[in-house]
Amino acid sequence: MTSEFATIAPAQDRRVRRTRAALMRAAVALVAERGTAAVPVSDIAEAADVSRQVVYQQFGDRDTLLLQAAFELVREELLAHVVDDSRTPTGRPTALAMARHFAEHRAFYRAMLTSSSAFALNKSLAGLMLPANRQLIQQASGGQLDQHMVEDLAIFLTGGGAALVNTWVVDGEEPLDPEEFSDRLMLTVTAVTTAMGRPTTMTHDEEQRR
Repeated sequence: MTSEFATIAPAQDRRVRRTRAALMRAAVALVAERGTAAVPVSDIAEAADVSRQVVYQQFGDRDTLLLQAAFELVREELLAHVVDDSRTPTGRPTALAMARHFAEHRAFYRAMLTSSSAFALNKSLAGLMLPANRQLIQQASGGQLDQHMVEDLAIFLTGGGAALVNTWVVDGEEPLDPEEFSDRLMLTVTAVTTAMGRPTTMTHDEEQRR
């Protein structure tokens, strides 16, 4: 499974890596603790035992730091444990690993998904899901769909899945239940892929031929 999350190259200098890691850990912890992404840069710098100047040198601004912290959290704690099975690219083990990750870090993700960084984070989460959904559509269609249709359906499924995850993380009842959500997600995916073989509407050309 590849995505923007998996391709972020770590800094080469060991001291820089340590500093960036400390800042990202501090950012995740403070956002989760306070329930908001509007954490002052000075507070993050203090928690990481560096100056504000270092934060700006390494990340440019707070939003970039928070997004990079989210990317690193997904890369280290989710992608490292996801079941990478080409036969079932969006199987339940993968769905469950994802649900457990978001449940464990709910406070952080809920704050991020209700902040000004939500669009950028959602775009990256979609990038995580799209390759697997593209493969799922190809398998479900038996190779009968052209690449444009496969891409459209994969984007459609990805967008719906991301919306479902967002709603669960932001509005779901406490405590979140990863097992139950994984079942819901898999039922939704199954319903969509099954419906692919049951057309209910006609294209304009098909209507003209009637």
